[in-house]
Amino acid sequence: MASQLPAKKQQELQLQYSNYKNNLQQIAQKIGDVEQETEEHKLVLETLDPLPGERKCFRMINGVLVERTVADVMPALKINSDGLRKVLDDLLKQYKTLQDEMEKWKVISQRRQESAYLQR
Repeated sequence: MASQLPAKKQQELQLQYSNYKNNLQQIAQKIGDVEQETEEHKLVLETLDPLPGERKCFRMINGVLVERTVADVMPALKINSDGLRKVLDDLLKQYKTLQDEMEKWKVISQRRQESAYLQR
């Protein structure tokens, strides 16, 4: 039974490590998606900025193409763009925090393994 315990502990450590890696990968994917949307908003804002406010444009809202004017669309786009930047900042902080947590966990796990090995 004593020989199973280290193997079981090893499986637990591997599972925790996999969980950290999966969470980091999911956050990185979300960061990529938000960065892409932010870039698209920036491009649209740059395109619409020099146009007159009364010019008509089209906007997709919940899958429905709606006709609006540039003056109607610009404030909403700016708000959305600012919101996306905030979400991106939050995701980057979350990623960094999880990455730091994983590094601390690695150090602690390694020390525990070394002390368990020395106690044998």
